[in-house]
Amino acid sequence: MAQHNDLGKKGEQLAVDYLIKKDYQILERNYRFQKAEVDIIAQIKDTLAIVEVKTRSTTDFGNPQDFVKPKQIQRLVKAVDEFVLVNGLDVEVRFDIIAIVKTGKQFEIEHLEDAFYYF
Repeated sequence: MAQHNDLGKKGEQLAVDYLIKKDYQILERNYRFQKAEVDIIAQIKDTLAIVEVKTRSTTDFGNPQDFVKPKQIQRLVKAVDEFVLVNGLDVEVRFDIIAIVKTGKQFEIEHLEDAFYYF
């Protein structure tokens, strides 16, 4: 597996561990619908947190959260609509980004709640 794939998987696991420590319940990981993949679907109280994880080894080309593009957001919204419908959920939906930057052997985690909105 390519090194960037390993870093991405490590980042997703760190994000899951972080959310669990914050009392989130992890409902799904890598949920797929059509062309979309949702990294993490988690719930805290009556809120469904849709979490996109972005992991980078450097911020030389920008912050990790800057790499979530409008087309990706559009696909995420479709996937989440399907997830909520299929599971008959009555919850608020929030889109978060967990940005992770590897610095040496350490990882910095930033959780951006309500990182983007949808229409």
